[in-house]
Amino acid sequence: MQHAAIVILNYNGREVLEKYLPSVVKYSSFPIIIADNASKDDSVRFLQEHYPSIQLILLEKNHGFAQGYNLVLEELRGEYEYFILLNSDVEVTPNWDQVLISWLENNPTAVSVQPKILSAITPTKFDYAGAGGGFLDSLGYPFCRGRILELIEEDASQYNDVIPVDWTSGACMAVRAKDFFGFNGFDGAFFAHMEEIDLCWRWRNAGKQPFYNGAVQVYHFGGGTLSRSNSTKVYLNFRNSLLMNRKNLQGLEFWWVWTHRIVLDLLAVAVFLLKGQFGFAKAVLKAHRDYRILNMKPLISGGSKLVWKKNRPYSILWHYYGLRIRKFHSGLIK
Repeated sequence: MQHAAIVILNYNGREVLEKYLPSVVKYSSFPIIIADNASKDDSVRFLQEHYPSIQLILLEKNHGFAQGYNLVLEELRGEYEYFILLNSDVEVTPNWDQVLISWLENNPTAVSVQPKILSAITPTKFDYAGAGGGFLDSLGYPFCRGRILELIEEDASQYNDVIPVDWTSGACMAVRAKDFFGFNGFDGAFFAHMEEIDLCWRWRNAGKQPFYNGAVQVYHFGGGTLSRSNSTKVYLNFRNSLLMNRKNLQGLEFWWVWTHRIVLDLLAVAVFLLKGQFGFAKAVLKAHRDYRILNMKPLISGGSKLVWKKNRPYSILWHYYGLRIRKFHSGLIK
């Protein structure tokens, strides 16, 4: 069995591959494997012409981020001890992969680890996806050190530490292959967005711990597949957040969260309507409709160990809009 592989899932990413893949090739020690989710652009031809030595796996259709990775890693099962999942729009730095994998090797209690993720657009600032480590509030809303909702901090080396987190970012995360497969990987029903948060929650429910390691930094372009202002992304985020809570909470814990989320999501619809963002309002309503449909089907369950009670604060939305405290502070995760 080989040590580790860097696995990149691509969909219509010709432009970002041309821009960001050179750094991955230059600074990586482990084999690079690119899987193509039936791209409609010339991604495959570009890779075959310019990077013929990179292993290329072609999927027959666009399975989305979650199931696409499941299929690719299943094809690689038994070949590697570790995987580094890397977005196609990420620029890496020297020794990034060696440090992440060595750290996982030396910390057997860690199930996954992500680096510090900065913005490729504004390198002095944190990135939206993962930033300085991801957490969940008690209602299941994700937030990060360095990024709370839309407020993004400047990087001043304030998060160069190593800490346990609630979730590691799918933009760049190293995982143990046995733990990925042992928990049936990502839930394909998610298609894209929050599938890594769900998997990390399932890991934590089983007593395993994701980590953040600020000694490594990468730069993420973000929105390479879907912009944050895209109604499809709004739909997936709202729907998948509901699915994630339903899967990982049980009984009264779930219903406590659910009643609060219904009210907050209806408020979100009202705000979108007032702003004239009718597509976003429709996306939230569609998310609730489709959540009910998916909830009738078998999902990859996470069980419950009341992990939600450890999540802080009560509501990141109240912290941000009500208290108007919009910068991360250590009290949020104590």
